Amino acid sequence: MSAIDWLVLACTLLLIVLYGIWKSRGLKNMDSFLLANKSLPWYHVGITVMATQASAITFLSAPGQAYSQGMSFVQFYFGLPLAMVVLCVTFIPIFHKLKVYTAYEFLEKRFDMKTRALTASLFLLQRSLSNGITIYAPAIILSVILGVSIHHTILIIGILVIIYTVYGGSQAVSHSHLLQMGIIFSGMFMAGWMVVHLLPGNIGFVDALKVAGKMEKLNVIDLKFDLNNRYNLWSGLIGGFFLALSYFGTDQTQVGRYLAGSSVTQSRLGLVMNGLLKVPMQFFILMIGALVFVYYQYNQPPIFFNPAVVNEVKQSELGPQFESLEKDYQLIYQQKNSSALAAAIALEQKNNIAFEEAAANLNAGEATANTIRKEAIAVIKQNNAKADVNDSNYVFLHFVTTVFPVGFIGLLIAIIFLAAMGATASGLNALASTTVVDIYKRLLVKDADEKHYLTATRWITIAWGVFCIIIAEFAGRLGNLIEAVNILGSLFYGTILGIFLVAFYLKKIKGATTFYAALIAEALVILIYYLDVVAFLWLNVIGCLLVMGIALIIDSLKPRNSYA
Repeated sequence: MSAIDWLVLACTLLLIVLYGIWKSRGLKNMDSFLLANKSLPWYHVGITVMATQASAITFLSAPGQAYSQGMSFVQFYFGLPLAMVVLCVTFIPIFHKLKVYTAYEFLEKRFDMKTRALTASLFLLQRSLSNGITIYAPAIILSVILGVSIHHTILIIGILVIIYTVYGGSQAVSHSHLLQMGIIFSGMFMAGWMVVHLLPGNIGFVDALKVAGKMEKLNVIDLKFDLNNRYNLWSGLIGGFFLALSYFGTDQTQVGRYLAGSSVTQSRLGLVMNGLLKVPMQFFILMIGALVFVYYQYNQPPIFFNPAVVNEVKQSELGPQFESLEKDYQLIYQQKNSSALAAAIALEQKNNIAFEEAAANLNAGEATANTIRKEAIAVIKQNNAKADVNDSNYVFLHFVTTVFPVGFIGLLIAIIFLAAMGATASGLNALASTTVVDIYKRLLVKDADEKHYLTATRWITIAWGVFCIIIAEFAGRLGNLIEAVNILGSLFYGTILGIFLVAFYLKKIKGATTFYAALIAEALVILIYYLDVVAFLWLNVIGCLLVMGIALIIDSLKPRNSYA
């Protein structure tokens, strides 16, 4: 990056940190640290909920997902608005009425301590692993830009986030989210404009969409019901609904955000705002990836987008073989480029027959290019069996750093950092609050003063931060990061949601029954995932229904005089 880009990056990050510190000055108690004094208006709740979701993974991996597999991933979010309605009716009034710090406090009131501890532990395991992935994602950026080891960049980012979170808690996190999302939305709209602006002069936005559509990158809706298909309308509506219901209703990273609302009405309006804006936002980010794909029909793309892996194989004995494949790939690109230009001319002349012919040739060239690319990936694996051969996380990053003008690169990199800071800080804050409120304060140190618990929360934040850094060191082996974090969530969210639904709707079921039903259900979910029986989104449905079904079965088998 240029000096101007570094200046833009540094000033943007400094602005966010100083704003968060200023807004969290005078923080003295647990209410301020964990729930921002329950003072946020609805728009602030909505924005902080969105910012917690919109991690760096969203802006790094989503465009790469659309580039490689099309926009079908957006169906993942179709169940989210429906989940917001259920949460507004059921979860929010209960949590506000009980005046809880965490969602899991309710479970002890309804069941018993062991059920509360189990649910909190499942959350802590899932969220700490997910937070490791959110630290890893922006570490890719520094590693590529600075040419240093990704292990060092993970350490640097992790330490910065720990410092930021330990100082300001929820107060700093929530107020910083306002400024972060303003910058992020502005930057992403400029990125979308820039992609179209960099296309050939006779290719406009609509023309680019037509090319992307012909190359199956705008495949938004898939109506076919298939349990093994990760992204279709039904997995999005049903599986996505259960995942969103569990994530927003039982994950402390989100519960802590809307519990900070000044009233039930403000929290409800904030979640409705999130439900209305999340799908369009994700659609737009994915569309940027599809447009980047169109850009690379007119401009030479690399055969593999991770430069570190490419440099490694080129310096090995297999370097000449890899470079030979690169030359073949370039020749195919030249043929594809001719077809892409022909398609542009046909669109300009409104010649549908010529456009269809050019699009067919373009797709044929793409198929050949993908075959050569697969051969190149095989060479990479032959050289290093542990190499990360999924480069979708690098697509948008490569595009930004090689094409965008001076100053704009720094802003886009800052956006990814801001997203990482917001999501990771929220995660650490939730991990610390759950550990202190549900474990430390309840089981270990029960009668200390407010200052003691505030100090303990800060130290526990540091401990979780260190653990998340360790997890981040292994995140590169998980493939596309936006998929990885949602697969990880799906392994646990169904079981957690099932526990809460039993609490809400199966009034006769007691604590011990729910506890053992949850243990059995979680074991079965992990087994189903290991055996690859269904696509991961359905694990949320299966886990939830298993908890409820097994609890009903156990309860029906109990002796009449049992109080378990």
